[in-house]
Amino acid sequence: MMPQKMNNLSDRIARLRKTFFSGKIDSLVFFNMSNIRYLSGFTGSEGVLLIESGQTTLFIDGRYTSQAGLETRGIEIIECADKIEGIVHEVRKFKLKRVGFEADSITLGQYNQLTSRVQKEKFVPLTDELRMIRAFKDETEIALMRKAARIASSAVGSVINRVKPGWTEKELAWQLEIDARKNGADGIAFETIVAAGEHSSLPHAKPTDRKIKKGDFVVIDFGVRYKGYCSDETCTIAFGKLTDRQKNAYQIVKEAHDRALDAVAADIPAADIDKRARSVFGEKYSQFFVHGTGHGVGLEIHEAPRLSPIFNDILKPRMVFTIEPGLYIPGLWGIRIEDTFLLKENSCEKFTKMDKELTIIE
Repeated sequence: MMPQKMNNLSDRIARLRKTFFSGKIDSLVFFNMSNIRYLSGFTGSEGVLLIESGQTTLFIDGRYTSQAGLETRGIEIIECADKIEGIVHEVRKFKLKRVGFEADSITLGQYNQLTSRVQKEKFVPLTDELRMIRAFKDETEIALMRKAARIASSAVGSVINRVKPGWTEKELAWQLEIDARKNGADGIAFETIVAAGEHSSLPHAKPTDRKIKKGDFVVIDFGVRYKGYCSDETCTIAFGKLTDRQKNAYQIVKEAHDRALDAVAADIPAADIDKRARSVFGEKYSQFFVHGTGHGVGLEIHEAPRLSPIFNDILKPRMVFTIEPGLYIPGLWGIRIEDTFLLKENSCEKFTKMDKELTIIE
């Protein structure tokens, strides 16, 4: 099934040509498969897309010839075992002079292959210029992301209602994935994180055979894919009696989440949202917030914009991103609260559905 309407795809290519083909370059080559899907509709796992002023060409091998024919329209499909040679042939055939490419997505080996066959000066590396091409979501993308979030939130809610002390992290993760598949997910968006007790102090812990016990925080970071698009949500739940320190720490993370959300608006620097979240942690806890406050979500689980002090992204309507402050005390426990939002002209829509007040399971 096509993930996008054909007119959306042609509009995206037209915008790229208008933006980039103004003298600096006369063509663009894409290796990143998410960008290739976004621009062509092709959902295979390998290919190269070349966009010129009057033609778009998809280079694939024989595994994908039929699939590419079904999924794309108005794009020339060239089957070739050596896709680098295919690009070189087109560059020579159409006498292309300045070919822009994704500097972050091409391997050194691919670059060396290209520049050993065509003079290096013909290839123009692009990095920041291409970061935002998928950041603005259209109505089709928004609908798919809403659906993905509903599926994931339903699975999380269902499993939280059933989980008991004695379950292992792996068992909880597996139940999440089973429920999501039953509800229509095509797969998981990333490796599910279920981290109990001391494991929850690791932001990207992997599920183990550790059993959940009373006194634990359990961090559940879960997302699904639905027709290519991702969801992302994190809940931290507690089992049995908590210490006052644990309860206080949870409320600090929740306040950081809420204050960051309150600051979100169109044309605000994303780094300001990160700063707002960090201001809540104070001197006592700031050292334990070890990642950015949020990130864009779409065809990939992490994409532009980035809510981080090291990026200069500006929030705009139709961007979809997370807000996810966390607190991680090494060797003891961790807390993360994450929701995904769509920024509109004068408001935010929350895609994720789980309530983020502290849940304690006896």
